[in-house]
Amino acid sequence: MRKLSSGGGWQAIKYTFTKARQAGGIWKLWKAMRSKNACKTCALGMGGQKGGMVNELGNFPEVCKKSLQAMVADMQGAVKPEFWQTYSVAQLSKFTPYQMEHSGRLTQPMLYERGANYYRPIEWDEAFRRIADKLKRLPADDTFWYFSGRSSNEAGFLLQLFARIYGTNNVNNCSYYCHQASGVGLASTIGSGTATLLLDDVEHADLVFLIGGNPASNHPRLMSTLKHVRRHGGEVIVINPVIETGLVNFRVPSDPISLLFGTKIATLYVQPHIGGDLALLKGIAKQIDEMGAGDARFLAERCDNNEEWLAHIRGLSWEEIVIKSGVTREQINDIAARYAKAKNVVFSWTMGITHHAHGVDNVQAIAALAALRGMVGRPNAGLMPIRGHSNVQGIGSVGVTPQLKQAIFERLESNFNLQLPTTTGLDTLACMEAAHTGALKMGFCLGGNLYGSNPDQKFAAEALEQLEMLVFMSTTLNTGHANGLAKETLILPVLARDEEPHPTTQESMFNYVRLSDGGPRRLQGPLSEVEVIARIASDVLGNAGPIDWQSMQDTGKIRDAIAKVVPGFAKIETIDKTKQEFQIDGRTFHTPIFPTPTGKLQLFTHEIPPLKGDSHQLRLMTVRSEGQFNTVVYEETDIYRGIDRRDVILMHPDDCRRLGVANDQPVEIKSDIGSIRGFLVREYADIRPGNALMYYPEANVLVARHADPKSKTPAFKGVIVEVAPLSATPA
Repeated sequence: MRKLSSGGGWQAIKYTFTKARQAGGIWKLWKAMRSKNACKTCALGMGGQKGGMVNELGNFPEVCKKSLQAMVADMQGAVKPEFWQTYSVAQLSKFTPYQMEHSGRLTQPMLYERGANYYRPIEWDEAFRRIADKLKRLPADDTFWYFSGRSSNEAGFLLQLFARIYGTNNVNNCSYYCHQASGVGLASTIGSGTATLLLDDVEHADLVFLIGGNPASNHPRLMSTLKHVRRHGGEVIVINPVIETGLVNFRVPSDPISLLFGTKIATLYVQPHIGGDLALLKGIAKQIDEMGAGDARFLAERCDNNEEWLAHIRGLSWEEIVIKSGVTREQINDIAARYAKAKNVVFSWTMGITHHAHGVDNVQAIAALAALRGMVGRPNAGLMPIRGHSNVQGIGSVGVTPQLKQAIFERLESNFNLQLPTTTGLDTLACMEAAHTGALKMGFCLGGNLYGSNPDQKFAAEALEQLEMLVFMSTTLNTGHANGLAKETLILPVLARDEEPHPTTQESMFNYVRLSDGGPRRLQGPLSEVEVIARIASDVLGNAGPIDWQSMQDTGKIRDAIAKVVPGFAKIETIDKTKQEFQIDGRTFHTPIFPTPTGKLQLFTHEIPPLKGDSHQLRLMTVRSEGQFNTVVYEETDIYRGIDRRDVILMHPDDCRRLGVANDQPVEIKSDIGSIRGFLVREYADIRPGNALMYYPEANVLVARHADPKSKTPAFKGVIVEVAPLSATPA
């Protein structure tokens, strides 16, 4: 398959028409994309009351393939009744993520009971009765509650409130497997776990660091902003072990000049080893300090522990930095020189930074590097974690964490006369481990693919199979509906965001809350998320207590509660009437005063971990393709990397020769906890030698449950593997 020379461009326009045909025509897709609903994919922010394909600055048209893929998936027809009679659970377990996603929309509750070969349809009343009966029989702490980042603030708030009044803090969300390290790292340094700036600030930067991410594939609308940075003379420094096509050159389809001639994105592209980021970040800081280019006044007046931190940086040896990062002193000097001359600098990162056993340390090191030159706490500069799911930040804001923030806890108890549980609660990985031991009996999943997103997939399946009941609220099928099934597994079909009967809200990664109007249902059968949650809560807890659960089927009632208890969300109470979307107070830092105990930015020192692996091994990172979003695979090809299938390992040609394997050769790939046989080698010159790529979630069987102790985020990057040839392709 031919590798493209740039991202975006004419192929993206052609793809739009392809998806339009699948959706029933270009006009039908246009109307869906232009509706007043927040975008269903990444948290960069789009849509809402400004209409679809409009960003937070009012720019139109802003659209990407991810948006189209998610919308067209929701516009597909229903799963045919004969599907459930044709494919047994054993057969479904062999389906790829692509095949599951494209099987159609779910329209009726489905039940699997262990011992049966097939799912069978049941009525909604039976589904509600089964779930309520199980919850009434179980101690609350025998259950866990898992939330996707694609649900609304209203659904997230309502379900976590139900879980806590029911009696448990085993409440967690998908961010524990992606950006939790960003939240923990930022909260520990600046007192807030989100971006410190606005989209407009990024547009006015003259240098953007893009560390450990590939927004050309995963957040394509950000490429329009990077185009603006480059067009007004700014620089983009990309730090990534892989040279990604779209980060070298991107053709923004909505911009005629960019479309025709392309936009050079990276002015400097640096390839550290996987896991070498912490050493590199400290090396840049050390060079800035040696150049005398730091902002001594900012460090002294606006930061705590500045003297200890400077002593730590000065005490590091260049030999250690170069060896552990894999980046030469000359490259580090070049990065530092560009940073030193820039006036407005934005530091952005994604899971190449967080998916390590030292992910929080990485984030703290980025914040320290920004503080070194006073590039946080002022306009047009700051810290920007590039978050994935469209409302993963909002889900966290409204209380979907094991332990509630103290202000939310106190306001819930006082406003609603509640006595909430005070137990620590289990994070996502801890829930899986508790399920594996039999300590948990039931799981309730608001969207997502808990099985598919877990490390050590064999363990994940075994853990979920220990449960007595597992409940999914889903729009389409995923691999978690056929693997790791409990003794009793229910799939409840729910409406997509733009089909909801009542307005809902979502929060972008820039702390902007937008209103989605909802819209007409496309298919008969699914219910709204809040209706399902409210009905189950009503059946379990009744309506005579402090919460009238039946009334909570109206999202306006839920927003009234959110406004009372979630700091910064007061304006949400009237958003459906005023249509005034808003920025959450207290999170954007245009002055260097931070909500830490001292009001100052906190600086941290760390030991730099050794670079993993020996001459017989590779450092492996799992990645997404251009044709997928999280665990959802929309296309099995990866056109930006020129890869036509997903059962592959991408290796540098030098490593292929060193390990005695050849292009297209079937191999066995082993880690310390699992192995895969029969995947093919693909020679890939754009990866740093000594490192390798495989697609997530297919490679998760190789990823250990070893997690960052500070954020509990598993290390999906830096997996040490051995690759050996097979004599023949397995059947």
